[in-house]
Amino acid sequence: MKLALGTVQFGLPYGVANQTGQVSRTEAEAILRDALIAGFDTLDTAIAYGESEQRLGEIGVGRWQVVSKLPAIPEACTDVAAWAQKSVMDSLMRLKIPKLHGLLLHCSQQLLGKQGEVLYGALLALKEQGAVEKIGVSIYDPQELDALGSRFRCDLVQAPFNILDRRLASSGWLARLHQSGTEVHVRSIFLQGLLLMEATKRPAMFNRWQPLWDHWHRWLSEQALTPLQACLGFAMSQPEIDRVVVGIDSLKQLQEIMSAVETKIAPVPQSLVTEDVQLLNPSNWQTQ
Repeated sequence: MKLALGTVQFGLPYGVANQTGQVSRTEAEAILRDALIAGFDTLDTAIAYGESEQRLGEIGVGRWQVVSKLPAIPEACTDVAAWAQKSVMDSLMRLKIPKLHGLLLHCSQQLLGKQGEVLYGALLALKEQGAVEKIGVSIYDPQELDALGSRFRCDLVQAPFNILDRRLASSGWLARLHQSGTEVHVRSIFLQGLLLMEATKRPAMFNRWQPLWDHWHRWLSEQALTPLQACLGFAMSQPEIDRVVVGIDSLKQLQEIMSAVETKIAPVPQSLVTEDVQLLNPSNWQTQ
């Protein structure tokens, strides 16, 4: 199964389209159970996702491949290696598992800073100990890989990718990562739910991209596709992508995803692409 389960909603009320807040313990348990039955095998979480790791550990994730992420190095940190080691050991304790499938850095730029070599060495040490199988980065823009690529070997890279945001492919990085044997996970395939929203429910701050939304809804109508079918079909059809991370906050959503995931879609027009990071990077939305 190419789909991976994103669990940020298990620990935090997250996302511009989130109507229900943080997922309850009972609902999270049911989602994990049914996702396993459906063929999911990979979980995506992070130390920064509130109670997510704790919640997952309480439910039990021994049958899953778990990918977690280290937050930014704290400013007061004087021993980066010890901090990384303790952070991961604490993660494993919360998750109640012996090792992580993947350990990613939330702030890849820190590898280029003065602590970069020490941080990378700490990741390698954790891999050698068997505490993690694969090390890598979670990025926001493929340009981050331009600086990192020649200096640091990544076993796993997670990046945003969706119908509007094809920078990972257009930059050439998707093909290069795949060819080098790096595992590629993509997230934000619904652009935090924006691509799934009805036109009338999209927040007003996104009106400046109205021609793009009009084109999107027109294309969906012409193809007789739901937004969910189109977004999933596009991401799942990319052969170089190993896992497509989907955040799920209800059993109903899981069922909708499973019924839409088999849809084969026609090639998506290049005109449905933007490089505007004001739209593509959710961290820029607050400033608009």
